[in-house]
Amino acid sequence: MRSPLTGRLGLAAALAFVLALFGLAPAASADPAPAALSFSTSSATTTPGGTVNLSMTITNNKTYDIWFVYQTIDPTWLTTQRPDLKYSFTGCSLATASGSTPCSGTGPANLGGNYGATIPPGQSRTVTLTLQVAADSGCNGNIGFYSYYYAEFSDSSSTSGGPAYTPETRVLCA
Repeated sequence: MRSPLTGRLGLAAALAFVLALFGLAPAASADPAPAALSFSTSSATTTPGGTVNLSMTITNNKTYDIWFVYQTIDPTWLTTQRPDLKYSFTGCSLATASGSTPCSGTGPANLGGNYGATIPPGQSRTVTLTLQVAADSGCNGNIGFYSYYYAEFSDSSSTSGGPAYTPETRVLCA
């Protein structure tokens, strides 16, 4: 004797197959993150004594303003394992509609204040750090960073993300 449960499961599977075949099945939505952090560098390589600009852009994907951003940036583990790589951040600027302005935050380890207050919905802010490689730095090593961020919105919600990794800069010797 056949079980009524087997018949029901078969009917449900057949119905699900037909719905999926004709595109009527519920689709998974791919909503963007409330805020997104992206990175770029002015160059993939540099030489001892050279500089590279590391740009970080935070984008507000919500329908509310971002009121507050906190972001950290630290060297990757592989970067810290190369004591011959010598570098430092020597500058910081915020891109604005009227040009570039110096950062107002507490420095490269805590970048949150550098993005400027209030990022309206759909807009972005870009902070650029200047990475100076020392003239006596070692060669054939990659300098990379990772970052965590936290953002608060005007609707009292918040989001956090990370680790987000920057592109690596390779130090070459001529």
